[in-house]
Amino acid sequence: MSADDVIKAHVKALKEGTEQARSVAQTLLNVPYGEGDGEKLDVYIPNINSLDVHLVVYIHGGYWQFLSKEESGFMAVPLVDKGVVVVAVGYDIAPKGNMDLMVSQVRRSIVSVIQQYSHISGLYLCGHSAGAHLAAMVLSTDWSQYSITPQIKGAFLVSGIYDLLPILSTYVNEPLKMTEEVAVRNSPSKLVPQLKLSSSSCQIVVAVAENDSPEFRKQSEEFYKTLEASGLNVTMEDVANTDHFSIIEKLVDGEYHLTKLLLKMMGKS
Repeated sequence: MSADDVIKAHVKALKEGTEQARSVAQTLLNVPYGEGDGEKLDVYIPNINSLDVHLVVYIHGGYWQFLSKEESGFMAVPLVDKGVVVVAVGYDIAPKGNMDLMVSQVRRSIVSVIQQYSHISGLYLCGHSAGAHLAAMVLSTDWSQYSITPQIKGAFLVSGIYDLLPILSTYVNEPLKMTEEVAVRNSPSKLVPQLKLSSSSCQIVVAVAENDSPEFRKQSEEFYKTLEASGLNVTMEDVANTDHFSIIEKLVDGEYHLTKLLLKMMGKS
């Protein structure tokens, strides 16, 4: 397939999964977490009431300039069956949003989720590609500046980018307009000491696709090694027979390796 067709197929898969999720779960759509137009969440709620509520926040990818929460509910399909709440986060993609704003938005979305769902027994993060970068930035937050310190039990960082410097000179940066200073302060690979302070009890899974491009594979491997060397609770998953897109699309399936791993982490398998 051509590059355009690959992206179209990816969007179609995510949309179909999200439509399926909206048909099997109760939904609360466009729940505000801030003042901005783009600062909204979609919540996918199981039909079964449980006191032991696990919640997964999903942060979408798209190189910080494509996709939205509207295609981001797909992983609720297998999870709501197990009593897990899924929250898809919207944020202001470029050119409307810049990197500092997006990072601030996802951090505030987590605070808002905890305030709205104070009865959750386990909070988990999952992000894909640019969303894995944003999820890693959430793990690296100095929460003293916020009203609350989230206890994030687990994080799935799927085919992510953890060092933004290599993309400064690429087309990806055209709408983002990042300077080197902005890239450095928003690179999780440079913030590992803060990540360790904020998220030492979090179980982190760095997942990469067998057929991810060399730069994606390198970034995941290096970030994993840095976290491991810091003594964090981290594992690396090299997911066979997947590429940069299918690695996340398959989370619509309860039998998929990463879905099972996430459920196991929650004690829901």
